[in-house]
Amino acid sequence: MQAMSDDDLDLNDLTDDELVSQMHDDLYDGLAEEIVEGTNILLERGWPAEKVLSDALVEGMRIVGIDFRDGILFVPEVLLAANAMKGGMAVLRPLLAETGAERVGTVVIGTVKGDIHDIGKNLVAMMLEGAGFEVIDLGINNPVESYLAALEEHSPDILGMSALLTTTMPYMKVVIDTMVEQGIRDDYIVLVGGAPLNEEFGKAVGADAYCRDAAVAAETAQALVLARRAAASAS
Repeated sequence: MQAMSDDDLDLNDLTDDELVSQMHDDLYDGLAEEIVEGTNILLERGWPAEKVLSDALVEGMRIVGIDFRDGILFVPEVLLAANAMKGGMAVLRPLLAETGAERVGTVVIGTVKGDIHDIGKNLVAMMLEGAGFEVIDLGINNPVESYLAALEEHSPDILGMSALLTTTMPYMKVVIDTMVEQGIRDDYIVLVGGAPLNEEFGKAVGADAYCRDAAVAAETAQALVLARRAAASAS
């Protein structure tokens, strides 16, 4: 696409299709102000909030996610894109709440007890929100009680746990074992991630899936929620 300086480009002059395409580019480049402006223009043109979310923002973040997964984009650039997405979401969220828009699902996510790393978790939370999930972020250093209280309060589809230290990884098993003891393990999809983890570890602790990065987490979350709903409606 021919590069235009911001001075040359008035988003109001673009057709709807051109504007959506430009918003994908602006998300990719992490331009938060332009995303907010584009979101507002589409709403002024009569677009429903759900359509703006899916066509402009979620689709834009899907493109970012693919290039992140393939090593074309890196964490700082994805954080910028996710931050721009947040700007658009801030405009849309009250409108989506009014219309009772159907979210893909709900996720409770947090870093486990003893671990204060959150860049990866924040990235996953942003990508999940970008994929249309409602995300409840518990932050860092979460004991099993925090996870259980959040599950009870929010009844999410998914519990996501993150760890960056080899010493805190085993705590994921503590949480999952406690869920098993309480008879609630099968009520939730459990996803785990973090730099020192791998697929074998995810299986060993009893998670539904290990997600190696934020893009994979968003794809996996969507696939597992859809599969679970399909199974529920078939039974």
